[in-house]
Amino acid sequence: MDETTKLRLGVVASRHGNARLAARARELGITAFTDLLGEISEAELERVDDEAASLSARGIGAVLLGSPEYPHLLSSIRAAPPCLFYLGAVDLLTAWGVGMCGSRNASDEGLRAATVCGEVATQHGLAVISGYARGVDTATHVSALSSGGSTVIVLPEGIDHFRVKRGPIASVWDRERTLVVSQFSPSRPWSPNGAMTRNNVIIGLSRALIVIEASDKGGTLSAGRRALELNRRVLTLELTEKPRGNAELIRRGAISVPNRSELSLRLAQITEDSEGTQLSMI
Repeated sequence: MDETTKLRLGVVASRHGNARLAARARELGITAFTDLLGEISEAELERVDDEAASLSARGIGAVLLGSPEYPHLLSSIRAAPPCLFYLGAVDLLTAWGVGMCGSRNASDEGLRAATVCGEVATQHGLAVISGYARGVDTATHVSALSSGGSTVIVLPEGIDHFRVKRGPIASVWDRERTLVVSQFSPSRPWSPNGAMTRNNVIIGLSRALIVIEASDKGGTLSAGRRALELNRRVLTLELTEKPRGNAELIRRGAISVPNRSELSLRLAQITEDSEGTQLSMI
């Protein structure tokens, strides 16, 4: 299937896709998307073609659930989206990586820890997967790129809204080592629900989730809980200020990481173990 057709199907899926489409894609593969294409009007099909052409001209592609290109690790969770739009190094979709999350309003210690996490992941050949929010997310992306590694940016909005931010990330930006992905319709704006929903993709693409700094409520804590529910490895840092969310996740079974050497040990174990489950680390 050519790239333009994938984009056409992706655009339709992002407009009409739901859990039912994802279930059909698991059963029927690409046929589920071509069936959907046949159900829309000629007028909408024209708009779909225009949007697909615009995306293609900007170097944006699409992968569809049920196709060989769709990341297997993500497809193994029920919340896997029917389509992912991407920009950049598409090989990173299936590269070994580790998710990282933390507060938008991170402490200085949290930001320093985020930088260390990006460096250590790079040393172990793991891509850094995070959400591009200010604070911890951006610090991990910057650390990975400045260390010579790679990073995956998972957007909480449509890919039309993506821009390289001013500041530290712009100074290290490298399209050859960066992948931007979105599960949403290309024009969809940011929303709190979108920010929560995209956590499933971060977790689904990752061999483990590192929780750097979580408060007692909010998206970071929710992501850690969700990863534990999915039996994915969760590594939670022990910071001086003892964030309440970190402590809760450790009580729930997350692996406590008190220092850089312990983090390196845990990430080394990830590269040696293909299963990726939390229980295998206990």
